[in-house]
Amino acid sequence: MSRSFVAAAAQLGPIERGAGRAAVVARLLALMREAKASNCRFVVFPEMALTTFFPRWLIDDPAEVAGYFEDSLPGPETQPLFDAARDWGVGFYLGYCERVPGREGADHLGFNTAVLVDQAGTIVGKYRKVHLPGNATYDPALKLQHLEPWYFLPGDLGFPVFEAFGGRLGLLLCNDRRWPESWRMLGLQGAELVALGYNSPAQLPDNPAQNALRKMHHLLPMQSAAYQNGTWVVAAAKAGPEGGCDMMGHSCVIAPSGEVVALSSGLGDELLPYRVDLDATAEYKRFFDFATYRRPECYGLLTEPHR
Repeated sequence: MSRSFVAAAAQLGPIERGAGRAAVVARLLALMREAKASNCRFVVFPEMALTTFFPRWLIDDPAEVAGYFEDSLPGPETQPLFDAARDWGVGFYLGYCERVPGREGADHLGFNTAVLVDQAGTIVGKYRKVHLPGNATYDPALKLQHLEPWYFLPGDLGFPVFEAFGGRLGLLLCNDRRWPESWRMLGLQGAELVALGYNSPAQLPDNPAQNALRKMHHLLPMQSAAYQNGTWVVAAAKAGPEGGCDMMGHSCVIAPSGEVVALSSGLGDELLPYRVDLDATAEYKRFFDFATYRRPECYGLLTEPHR
């Protein structure tokens, strides 16, 4: 039985502060409709796909902060996405902000989360972002704030892999892609496709020397991880000028060979369909035969506590 199917990175252009869920969900549905027309079975949306990337601000209004979080998924405003998955046979990965009950009034309301939804519109997996970048407190010296540790708790679900779409799928979020440990945790569990959503600025105002390298530094860890772990990668961005910050875009599909086989061409809503063959991962999983060649007894430093 063939395990080849069309998957797509579904890039989103800017979502401004105050944008309503209904308008955003309508954009997601338009991309799902395009995906159906392209015979896609699986679509990857960005991190925080339902809202603007609000951690770029220190927001004093608790009601506004709470408005960026979902009490449940699906909820009344997101139910149409799950209905479309069932009616059109298009599953999806969705990044969103997950509220944890009982944390009202706390600094951290919940998690930066992604869910995996199958073609029946059923949630089959959840991942909570482990590697939260940025600062835990506001720093007035910074031109661009990044306050994920202020708003979110570190993920507590580890790096699970799920049986879906005829294979083994892993989920990551944004900064996780820069850490080889994220990928190896999924690779050790036999992941054949990793879905990843992100919100990455195109520039680093506090380190402008790195600006010319931003896109290379974005792709490099995913290409090497795809090759070293024998997995497909489907990565979807938020792109364009949003909230005074230029978001990088550069959504992509990467083959188990490490080759970038699809890359976004603009900074707006854009679908990147590509036929992925999960059986193509076997060649690379044989080459990097973990059971034969890994030497865990030599890697103890990797899991020692912080010094």
